[in-house]
Formats: sequence, structure tokens, C-alpha cells
Amino acid sequence: MVVLDARGLQRSYGPDVVLGGVDLTLGAEDRVGLVGLNGSGKSTLARILAGLEEPDAGSVTRQREASVAYLPQTTGGMDLSHTAVEEVLQGLGPWSAALRRHEQACAALDRDDAPTERLLREQAEAEAEVERLGGWEQSHRAHEMLGYLEVRDPQARLDALSGGERRRVALARILVARPTLAILDEPTNHLDLGTIEWLEKYLIDAYTGALLIITHDRYVLDRVAHRTLELDGGQLYSYDGGYEPYLEAKARRLELGVRTEANRQNFVRQELEWLHRQPKARTGKQKARIQRAEQALSVEAPRQERQARLGLDASRSSKWLLELTDLHLELGGRTLVRDLSFVLTRGQRVGIVGPNGCGKTTLLRAILGELPPTSGQVRLGGTAQPTYLSQVRDGLDDARSVLENVAGKGRHVALGGGRMMEVHSYLERFLFHGDRRLQQPLSSLSGGERTRVALARVLQGEANLVVLDEPTNDLDVSTLAALEQMLLEFGGTALVVTHDRWFLDRVATALLVFEGDGRVVHHAGNYALLQQRRQSESRAEAAAERPVASTRPPRKRRALTYGERLELQAIEPKIEAADAEATRLEARLADPALYQQASGAAEAVRVAAELEQARAEARRLMARWEELETRRLADEA
Repeated sequence: MVVLDARGLQRSYGPDVVLGGVDLTLGAEDRVGLVGLNGSGKSTLARILAGLEEPDAGSVTRQREASVAYLPQTTGGMDLSHTAVEEVLQGLGPWSAALRRHEQACAALDRDDAPTERLLREQAEAEAEVERLGGWEQSHRAHEMLGYLEVRDPQARLDALSGGERRRVALARILVARPTLAILDEPTNHLDLGTIEWLEKYLIDAYTGALLIITHDRYVLDRVAHRTLELDGGQLYSYDGGYEPYLEAKARRLELGVRTEANRQNFVRQELEWLHRQPKARTGKQKARIQRAEQALSVEAPRQERQARLGLDASRSSKWLLELTDLHLELGGRTLVRDLSFVLTRGQRVGIVGPNGCGKTTLLRAILGELPPTSGQVRLGGTAQPTYLSQVRDGLDDARSVLENVAGKGRHVALGGGRMMEVHSYLERFLFHGDRRLQQPLSSLSGGERTRVALARVLQGEANLVVLDEPTNDLDVSTLAALEQMLLEFGGTALVVTHDRWFLDRVATALLVFEGDGRVVHHAGNYALLQQRRQSESRAEAAAERPVASTRPPRKRRALTYGERLELQAIEPKIEAADAEATRLEARLADPALYQQASGAAEAVRVAAELEQARAEARRLMARWEELETRRLADEA
């Protein structure tokens, strides 16, 4: 069943055509991802489909009685006097109206002069309507959904919440309402890893409506979307499957386009050579051939896809760049980091992950010297030369143009080694083309375009320590891939706070994981390896907790045999050897060189498996030592 059908949608902003005749049909069970460069018109298309913006031409037909809910990137238009739970329940329009009628009838019945019979009838009718529209547990569902989305106080007024919290309230409102079609624009922004994984599972297992999701989260695209749409140059291209099938199909499309253009150019060249050889007098057949050549000449060549080209010159560095010793951080009476010791060596790329508000940004500020530690020590290496992208994109001025934000009044930017580059050429690397675009005020840009401007500021000059706080927010997948490639090729070291699992899997050589109560744990390898370890530990814990049935009577503790005494004497060196092997494998996983190889990902999985075996052997030997040592002490008692 068709929920929405759009035909010939056109939309321009001045000379910029963002929709050049777009057709789109969404069925009741469709799960569709929408990707495209920042500024390509994805949000414009979403607003038109949701009925919040009119196209210049074309039409949108929605199924009668279908409800369409839209999650925008910004939260303007919310009634800030509402509490979080009131805002969520507003999404249940008819249910909320029936509940209000019921509450009003109940309150009116308390008056002495109340028309009891009429009010009892109204109360019963409202109660029946509440039951028909989902029952009294809808309020419970609203509280539950806010909890899943990490809105800890459902009674908090919206004007007391941050922008990210308000956006999570808006998302909860849509999920509780269960519309016929949900259009979600970057729903994973401002969500931590655990919440993103919950949302992903909810959309797969529990959400029953049609879904159009605009997102840069490639894991979500790969797992949720049955079809991926790409908006490019005002045209909409459709691919079956999630992110990985989309990449494969797009590569085939581009390859076909290249071959077709090569054949066209070859034909034109041959025809021009023939024309130059012919006499002036031509037959009708010759005229037809000339027309074919002219027709081929008039065909517009495929537009080259724009790709960001990010880079940073690495300055020389010593073997280590950062040492944290017993670091303790407190803020507002909360302990965020407790007794963290860690050494960051040259070439490592460390991802920092944890729930929202756990202290990730505070840790970066302490490392950069912006915040003194409560106790412990932060030491930057003598050659450390950091560059920092803050989460709030410090230093950007909304009133100034793209050009002024990046280069001030200058016409050049400084690169490494004393090299200079003309600012227009430099900004083309970040997909800002033409004087008109460069003169746009920052306030008119999308979130992803603002992040590209911030990166253009940060990636000037030289550095050997790149510190990035949520660099992936709002960036399109193409620019994300360019940022990942830059970090892989960069000769220096990186600390990156991000909730993007794909980014972590591709880039990180190690992780610092905030695990609650100020505990920050270092893990070798990327996020996928961390998940594998956690799953193995969960299975081991579950197996250890299962009771083992036994019909044998308990045996008396027997004295150590001669062989067991020899085993006890030899077991401690074996424990040390197993621990040393585990340490060696951890270092191998943390070595950036491992991930530079073509087979780096497969090799990392193999090394991680060996590490789990080494740790299991160390645990087995330790358990055996404890058993034998306990019996030896009992013998001697």
C-alpha cells in the first residue's frame, strides 16, 4: 500500500537547484535511507514530503488518514513551557484530547452544582476514547521511551533542557506516536553509543510504520534500510539494500557512466576526423551522419562527483606525546575520571567513548591544559603540537562569511613546512566552490557545512596530535570517509571522541571507554573487537553462573601428590609467560602499523582471537594455582 507518492518535485534557492524533478514512492513497509552531500537538499526534500515546505513545482500525494511525523535537525517551534513528558504526549493528538476531556469531566464532577448525569456521560465517552486510542498505559510508554533515550527527568521543562535533550524528547514523541510514516533527519545526533544501538534495534524489531531516515551513521543505514536513496545534483538515485550494497551499486553506476562517456568521446572524435576529411558537397547520408555527430556533441558529460580532500601536515614528534598518571577529574561535585593512567605513543589513534555527560570533553580539556586536574598529572611530550576541534566548534562567527572564518582578511592560508595556499583553492578541498558560496554568512549553512568550515580552520599549519571532539556530527558519509582516510594517512597521533561505530572500526587502534563511576578503561583494538570481547565475557559469566548438577557425594580434600607439588612449583612461571603473551598481543593490537596493511582488519581479528586465548590460559593457570596452593596450605596446617 502506497503511503506517499511524490512526482516531479523541483526546488531552487536562487541559482542553486537542489531538486530537479524528483520522483519518490514510499510504501507502508518501506525502510528507506537517504544520503547525499551536506547542502545537497536532503532536509529540503524531507520538509516537502512532510508538508512543511512547498516545492516550486511537482506534487506530493499522501494516503488518506495517513499520519506523517518529521524529526528536524533543529528543535525550533517546540513549546518550551511543556515538560518533557507533556511534549511526548502531545504527539498523541486524539489520545491527549480524550484524556483532557476525561480529566475535565472528573474535575467538574467535584463541584456541588455539577450536572452529574451529563458529566458522567462525557466521562464515560472520554474514557472509551482513551481506551480505543491505546489505553491508559500510553503515559507509561512516554516515560519509558524518554528513559530509553536518556532523558532522565520526564518532568523537566523543555526550557531547562539542552538542545540535544530537546531533540531526544522530539524523537521520543515520534516513536510513541507510531505514525504511518516517520521522517527522521539525523536521529542519531546527540545520542551516545548505547542509545544509538538501542534505537537501531527498536527501528528493526519494534517500529511498524514506514520510515525515511536521513543519517550519516553507516551502521544504522546498513542494518535498518531496505533501500538507500542518494540525492546528487538535484537528482534522486535509488539502490536496493543498506550502506554496503549502496556503495557497491553506486560504484557500478559510476563505472558505467565513465565507460559511456569514454565511448561518446571516442565516437565524437572519429566523426570529427571523418568530417575534416570530406569535401564540401555532401549527400543526404552524409548530412544524417553530421546530425548524429552534432547530437553527440550536445550531450552533457556526466558531472564529476565532488569529494572532500582533507589533509594535515604532520610535524615531527617523540615516541610518546601524552602521559596521564593517576588522573582524577571532578566537575560540579561529580567524579568524572578516577585514577586514570595512560600513555599515548606516536602513531596511535585512540577513540574515546562513553555515555553523554560522562566526562569525555572534560578529559580532552584537561589534556589540552584548559582545565586543571583535581589530582594526578597530565604531561604532554616536549614535541607535542596539538590541534583541536571542539564539540561546540569554538572560534566560528555566525555573522562572518565562510572565507572570513577560515582566513580572516587574508588571501592565503599557511600549510606545513612554510608553504602557503590561496584560500579559494584551499576551501575547494572542503567542497566550498565559487565566490558566492565563500561569501555566505556562516549562519546560512547546514550543520555539516559548519563542521567543514571548522575542519578547514583546524587543519591548517602543522600538528602531530589531532584532538577531535565529535567530528562526525552532521557530516555526510562522503566527507566522513575523507576524514577517516586523512587520519589513516596522517603521520601523527589522534584522540577522537565519537559515537560513530563505523568511524571507530575503521580508524581506532585503541579505545578509552568510560564505564561509569569515573572508571575509564583502555582497550586495544577498535569498537568491533571491544564488542567481541564483551560478548565473550558475557558468555563466560553466564556459563559460570549456571549451576552444575552432580549426583556424586562431595569428595574429601586429598593431600597433594608428588606430581602436583612439582606442578605447583612450575606453574608460576607459566602464569607469567601467559601474562607476557597477552601483553604482547595487546601491544600488537594497539600498533597503528597493523591497520595500515591491506589485510589489517582480518589480521586484527586473528590477533584479538589469540589475545582471548592467552587471557583464558592465564585465567586457567591462575585458577589451578589457587586450587593447588589452597590444598598445600591445608596440608601444612
